[in-house]
Amino acid sequence: MAEADTERLHRALHARLGREVVRTDPAARAAHSSDASIYRHVPEAVVTPRDDQDVAGVLEVARETGTPVRARGGGTSVAGNAIGPGVVLDFSDRMDRVLEVDPDARTATVQPGVVLDDLRDAASEHGLTFGPDPSTHSRCTLGGMIGNNACGSHSVARGTTAENTVSLTHLLADGRSLTADGSGFGDPELDRRVQQWRDGHLAAFRTELGRFSRQVSGYALHRLLPEHRFDAVGALVGSESTLGLVTEATVRLVPVPRATVLLVVGFADVFAAAEAAPALAAEGALTVEGMASDLLEALRTRPGRADEGQDLPAGQGWLYCEFGGASREEAREAARAALERAAPGQAATSLLVQEPERVRALWRIRESGAGIVTRMADGGAAWPGWEDSAVPPQNLGPYLKELYALMAEHGLRGVPFGHFGEGCLHLRVDHDLGSDRGLERYRAFTTEAADLVAAHGGSLSGEHGDGRARSELLGRMYSPQVLEAFAGFKAIMDPDGLLNPGVITDPAPLDTAVRPGPGHTELDLTPVHALASDGGSLSTAVQRCVGVGACRDVRSGSMCPSFKATGDEVHSTRGRARVLSEMLHGQSIPGGWRSTEVRDALDLCLSCKACASECPVNVDMATYKAEFLYHHHKGRFRPVAHYSIGWLPVWSRLVTAVRPLAGVVNALLRRPRVAALAKRLGGIEPRRDMISFAGRPLRRALGRTARAGDEAGAGGEATVVLWPDTFTNFHEPGLGRDAVEVLRALGHRVALPEGSVCCGLTWHSTGQLDLARAALRRALDALENQLDAGLRVVGLEPSCTVMLREAPDLLPEDRRAHLLRERVVTFAELVDGHEGPWPFAELGADAVAQVHCHQEAKGGYGADRRVLERLGVDPGVIRSGCCGLAGNFGFERGHWEVSQACAEQELYPRVRAAGPDTYVLADGFSCRTQIRQGTGREGSHLAQVLHTALVRAREQGGGADGEGAARA
Repeated sequence: MAEADTERLHRALHARLGREVVRTDPAARAAHSSDASIYRHVPEAVVTPRDDQDVAGVLEVARETGTPVRARGGGTSVAGNAIGPGVVLDFSDRMDRVLEVDPDARTATVQPGVVLDDLRDAASEHGLTFGPDPSTHSRCTLGGMIGNNACGSHSVARGTTAENTVSLTHLLADGRSLTADGSGFGDPELDRRVQQWRDGHLAAFRTELGRFSRQVSGYALHRLLPEHRFDAVGALVGSESTLGLVTEATVRLVPVPRATVLLVVGFADVFAAAEAAPALAAEGALTVEGMASDLLEALRTRPGRADEGQDLPAGQGWLYCEFGGASREEAREAARAALERAAPGQAATSLLVQEPERVRALWRIRESGAGIVTRMADGGAAWPGWEDSAVPPQNLGPYLKELYALMAEHGLRGVPFGHFGEGCLHLRVDHDLGSDRGLERYRAFTTEAADLVAAHGGSLSGEHGDGRARSELLGRMYSPQVLEAFAGFKAIMDPDGLLNPGVITDPAPLDTAVRPGPGHTELDLTPVHALASDGGSLSTAVQRCVGVGACRDVRSGSMCPSFKATGDEVHSTRGRARVLSEMLHGQSIPGGWRSTEVRDALDLCLSCKACASECPVNVDMATYKAEFLYHHHKGRFRPVAHYSIGWLPVWSRLVTAVRPLAGVVNALLRRPRVAALAKRLGGIEPRRDMISFAGRPLRRALGRTARAGDEAGAGGEATVVLWPDTFTNFHEPGLGRDAVEVLRALGHRVALPEGSVCCGLTWHSTGQLDLARAALRRALDALENQLDAGLRVVGLEPSCTVMLREAPDLLPEDRRAHLLRERVVTFAELVDGHEGPWPFAELGADAVAQVHCHQEAKGGYGADRRVLERLGVDPGVIRSGCCGLAGNFGFERGHWEVSQACAEQELYPRVRAAGPDTYVLADGFSCRTQIRQGTGREGSHLAQVLHTALVRAREQGGGADGEGAARA
């Protein structure tokens, strides 16, 4: 749109709807510029409607200005179904409620933005569920599922979304609100017009449409045939919001089996698995999901997942077949009988699993496919576009073989998986979308693949819809008569073409508006971080985000704390990646590295690093944020908090340099007026309590013996180097002394680095990367002799420990940085690996454990859990992720609400509910500070818990040699 037209549109939307629901800022528009597809188009405006009146208002403005309108749910569509110019209606933010569950009628009435898992939770109270269940069930919306006629793994038994939708209330482009059901559109005149038009196409509809369950491409016009009772709902589901905008839906619910088991069948290859799938589906399996060894190989390259799939039976291709029954024995018997009848002699191996945890672990492999296969096992990108073809199930094996041959012919690779029992295949391919030649090959391959699937009697799409990826190809699947019928139906329902133009009818070319695409002017430069996995390019790193939306899952996992607090797409990892990508494109977001829009979009990122491990493609927004802040502020005055909190190691060292000074500073900061002035001058949130300084830092308290390596543990293990992080050294040295005593009791000699050190964490998190690199170099100088001597470096503060492990990212050419990465261990890892006498008593206590977000992302809690269990402490781990303080984040002015909202998700309620004898475990200084300031409880580091157990063992008469503890 021309700039004047865009301004006119903005004024009209604001006047009609108000600024509360209309987003015209560059960040919001950039965040909605793409979905999980290969396409990119920045809309002119984003609207988050509150109700159907807001939707009607948008349509009114659209008619006045000739502006296209597109509906969006969770933004997880992979075919470019919901992006393009004009107005994007994001239903997920406000119209997201389950309105009613009727257990007697087995129906639910929902708004289009409700997340599938929220509906399933509401239905589960009555022993019911919604049948279709895509792998994105934790963030996809019912509106999106209705738009694409989504299916999922259980549709082989429970049907598609179309088969489970009772009625739809929707707005036509002309503003009329109609309720369609299984016998009409809700308007007699419209019904008459559609029936008259339909009667001219009866033969084509009967011969070309509805040939098998996963034929989703185009409009489902066969549903309007007399033999289907003029099923208007069936015709609207899968129309990708090109015919009307859904504002309410009533859907059918199905009973949940009392018991289920999972039968996993292994085959010699994926082709044998595909050929066996129809027979297993015919035996009553609730799921018949297939995958190849390629997916497992890709999965095992991801951080922390190298051992995935150990339970899988031998083979190179697998089918996941779930069976249900009134009892577990009945379900087991059904699975055994089905395997015997359906696959005699074909299966290489099989595994029958009923334990819930093992079943979840196996399903996690299959459900990870949507994100995992966006990267090949060697790290190369794999893209959608031809990710959703389907054929009659009996044709899947031959089709898959020929599709592999076609990829080989074009020099391409892909990772297949999908709903084999229904002939639906998901496949991402390693296209080169960044060059003209690569894009030409993409078109050539996709066109030939469309001819191939048509030759097998199949469909371009089996559940994802056509979108921008496949609408142009519909002519290779359907006759001109059917295409003409599609256009005629669109003309009746949306005569001005305002609703999602370029999709299904009058299609946009499949190779335009491609992300990343050739010809873009990239605002890139040599970053400070090595970004070794992305060829040293920030642009390539940002493009890791393929949009599957795992960061929008607010129910499980640690991503993304600020999105969980605000619900704003801009504050999701995906949204921030899109904003950064648009900045690097240099088109929709002005200012480049100086952009205030990008700065503000990144401002609420807590740098918790959850995305670095939980994101299927390991987007590391904390690193990207630090990189941006470095360039944004380079050569300019920074926010004052960057000098106060970002330089905390310097101020802590100065304040504690002379013992009386720390006491004076602490006393002054306890005075309200002085503290208020300090906070105002330092850019610190006024509702925060100031931290205090130690009168005697850890290094001074330990004295010379620790610096050289004490002899207290002589005859035991080799010396270990205790890392004196800023927080332990200058603020909580008692924790460090407890850690030293525990290490000595385990037989270690304890040394400190040879000089004053800091890992540079606070400078890194505020983007002061030159200072962070300098701090790391000084640390390596201090550690060089100890590293060369083969000593391990033990970290107490999780964030600092991770910073040390990531030293090569800032100093890739320094061999000592790589050596440090190998030598750093957490305190828990060192204790967990101890094989000598155990000098600790059992504590026999419950605990609430707040795992530091950096530790969870970059190491895990396994070692801690094993140590605690050995102490008789049951660690009730908090699953919501970051505590909300996140180092400097929670202390900076303007972050209080989000910081507290993060803690209120689970941390604060669990701590408040904990009994006085329950341990509150938190290894992170930030976590303990948040707990203290938010609940009044004191958190304990693992070293302090071990020290308590050590003292108790000594009180019981065991000394430090473990004999008393053994008797206890």
